[in-house]
Amino acid sequence: MAQNWTPASWRDRPALQMPAYPDPAALGAVEARLGGYPPLVFAGEARGLKAALAAAARGDAFLLQGGDCAESFAEFHPDTIRDTFRVMLQMSVVLTFGAACPVVKVGRMAGQFAKPRSSDTESRDGVTLPAYRGDMINDMAFTEDARRPDPERMVQAYNQSAATLNLLRAFAQGGYADLHKVHQWTLGFVEGSPQADRYRGLAGRLDEALDFMAACGLTASTTPQIRETDFYTSHEALLLEYEQAMTRVDSTTGDWYDTSAHMLWIGDRTRQLDGAHVTFLRGIGNPVGVKAGPTMTGDELLRLIDTLNPANEPGRLTVIVRFGADKVEGMLPPMLRAIRREGRQVVWACDPMHANTVKSSVGYKTRKFDSILREVRGFFAAHRAEGTHPGGVHFEMTGQNVTECVGGAHAITEANLSDRYHTHCDPRLNAEQALELAFLLSEILKDHRTRRHAQARQAAS
Repeated sequence: MAQNWTPASWRDRPALQMPAYPDPAALGAVEARLGGYPPLVFAGEARGLKAALAAAARGDAFLLQGGDCAESFAEFHPDTIRDTFRVMLQMSVVLTFGAACPVVKVGRMAGQFAKPRSSDTESRDGVTLPAYRGDMINDMAFTEDARRPDPERMVQAYNQSAATLNLLRAFAQGGYADLHKVHQWTLGFVEGSPQADRYRGLAGRLDEALDFMAACGLTASTTPQIRETDFYTSHEALLLEYEQAMTRVDSTTGDWYDTSAHMLWIGDRTRQLDGAHVTFLRGIGNPVGVKAGPTMTGDELLRLIDTLNPANEPGRLTVIVRFGADKVEGMLPPMLRAIRREGRQVVWACDPMHANTVKSSVGYKTRKFDSILREVRGFFAAHRAEGTHPGGVHFEMTGQNVTECVGGAHAITEANLSDRYHTHCDPRLNAEQALELAFLLSEILKDHRTRRHAQARQAAS
């Protein structure tokens, strides 16, 4: 762990993307209350995720990290949680069965309530107010009261996260994730789509495999892996007052862990080496991530890696690249070479969403599904060319039938965006688009692993 570090070490560093609370005393009172609340996750769970991510760093597993752009208080409902979890299960089965690869499932859930903004303010009709920064901080309504940062919102975010985690654990360990139920996971609005037909075909083949395993004595009652799954949570560590309040000493190791989530990441806007967010994340024992966009250089990334993972521990650090469909094959290879040359151990993940955001002709912020797929293909192509391991994907999605990203099998157009455009911040893939992405990933990952195994056999002969 970092020497001479405490959860408050970030407070004397420059802190970007942080709200200015008008009442410091009220903020301090909320922080004190949160500091006495039970942890949301446990250090042992975070270490379990770190071990799984170490396998992804070696190329022996694949990270599937997805969920909402920003969770909201108003849309908090068990069906919403269930549907997002269900799509993650579907995608995982497609990848695991299609590519014969273990999948590490990490949700952007139970804590993704704060968002960085490109501007500190927003103006409408000559009125300028603070920007909306997520329900943990302020409200979307364009009024002075709504946009004023309110520390009590951290308490509501904690309570909603606790309830979400409780339901996720029940789904993951209580039988809902049983592989015998793959046919029941299909969402109604996906029926009739090409992805539903492909999924039913895969589910049928999986049924045959499970029947064979049962004949060999491997059933849901004898093999927990058939009826249960590991599911972890993550969010961007943006509001550091909340993260500090949730950071505790692990009684078994004496190390500090942020108990608000299993994994935390730093965004492309808050990755300054001398900044508050890097300072905070360098001291916690959780696996952490850092977003790397077009302004990142190989030397900068090396310095970040050495700051966040000085022991070069596999699984500790995930680099989430977000270059854009047109830049990934040009910008990623030099970075891969620099990190491999220095022997650093990281999980390479692709965020094909954030650098592919555009403004539609009808005024909505959107993403083109074809651009998302092109960035994923470019990410894998770069790793294939450099002989490195594509470790995973990181994307924004929902189990709801939204129309926020254009394209996909149902060919959502810009004219369709207004039909069901519900996001609070950035456009998300809907369930059908997410499943389509999973099938593409399965094919690419299977090809990559086949090539890798062939090269290993050739080297051994």
